[in-house]
Amino acid sequence: MSQVNVLRAKDYPRMPWKNGGGSTEEITRDAGTGLDGFGWRLSIADIGESGGFSSFAGYERIITVLQGDGMTLRVDGQDTHPLLPLEPFAFSGESHVDCTLLGGPIRDFNLIYAPQRYRARLQWLDGEQRFFSETGVLLVFSVSDALDVKVDNDVSQLGRHDCLQLVGNTGLLEVAIKGACCVIELTAR
Repeated sequence: MSQVNVLRAKDYPRMPWKNGGGSTEEITRDAGTGLDGFGWRLSIADIGESGGFSSFAGYERIITVLQGDGMTLRVDGQDTHPLLPLEPFAFSGESHVDCTLLGGPIRDFNLIYAPQRYRARLQWLDGEQRFFSETGVLLVFSVSDALDVKVDNDVSQLGRHDCLQLVGNTGLLEVAIKGACCVIELTAR
């Protein structure tokens, strides 16, 4: 039986970065404590200055700028194109990564997952969308002040940076959204 929870941005716990260079609001994760043992983790990081990223060996990362002018990354010696708001970028968690802010501080949105344990699909949507999913874990992260999410016949209203989390799904879900959001589907291998 699947379980739906609405996670509110005001309740996200703040935790230090693995490298000690800043802090993150943890939205949700599948398991583990601290920065170990999870199969997937969703968070928002505040980056106040250019610098290095923490290493997460054995994981993949998808990062998206939420607020601010953006950044460029140097990943294993290669520079990325400018990463602007709501443009996701994927890289290996064990890569050596440094960021250069394009203006002032930014907030970014991060999915970190273990590819040997999960397959992940991340997409940014806007407006009215309807789709079907058989994923075991569905996460819908709002970037709208008001986002309506309908999963089968249950409707949830999310505010900015709230997250709908559905876990334990074993069937085909009908999902409809009205607003701007990130939809993440995680399927156990």
